[in-house]
Amino acid sequence: MSDERRYLQELIIAELGVPAAFDPESEIERRVEFLADQLRRTGATSYVLGISGGVDSATAGRLCQLAVERVRGEGGQATFVAMRLPYGVQADEADAQRSLEFIRPDETLVVDVKPATDAMVESVRHAGFGEREDFHVGNVKARQRMIAQYMVAGARGGLVVGTDHAAEAVMGFFTKYGDGACDLTPLSGLTKRRVREVGARLGAAPDITGKVPTADLETNNPGVPDETVLGVTYDEIDDFLEGREVDEKAASTIIATHRRTAHKRVVPLAFN
Repeated sequence: MSDERRYLQELIIAELGVPAAFDPESEIERRVEFLADQLRRTGATSYVLGISGGVDSATAGRLCQLAVERVRGEGGQATFVAMRLPYGVQADEADAQRSLEFIRPDETLVVDVKPATDAMVESVRHAGFGEREDFHVGNVKARQRMIAQYMVAGARGGLVVGTDHAAEAVMGFFTKYGDGACDLTPLSGLTKRRVREVGARLGAAPDITGKVPTADLETNNPGVPDETVLGVTYDEIDDFLEGREVDEKAASTIIATHRRTAHKRVVPLAFN
């Protein structure tokens, strides 16, 4: 990479808090304690997280379950509510069920976001979505899922957990006010391969940790791999974030995408 891109790489690594050293055991302990401590400090009595069937939600979900069990072991009150949030029938429902078996949540709730999503889309269709209607509807699905999670968290005196990690954050690969809206992110600072390593150390099976990542938001084009959308591989993104050398094309794509999606990683800009 050029000196300029190397400098920008270092700035991005620092911004996203990706550590140079990584040990899955210590990361598990640090992140479980982080989750447990947030419950102790805030007085919240539950965590709520949507479970999709991918490695990110499976890993975050298991960390949440371990955290609430730790708090209960100290005499506190805490539960973990896993939510299944399909749009009608989810094609990879079996993967989601395997994730739930691995997580072993205190409670599982199922909310179909299809009726609410379809009603919202129909109510604003007159505005005109153009050729990207399926894309925009996908973002509505993500936002409806977060609405459901916050409703449950509000009813249970809880906090909503997100699954964002460094590899998604650098690319802005999340829906603003959808899966990007949450109260805390226990996977932050981890690259995708490190999320997989943490999940594996927690006991997730290879069919969970090795599942091809897909946002799966577009109805007419389901199951598109993340890497197809991103234009770079997770290995390239992870290498970049872990301070390794990547080719100029991948580095350029990552840096440009990071710059273009900056608005998704900050609170609303205020005039001053």
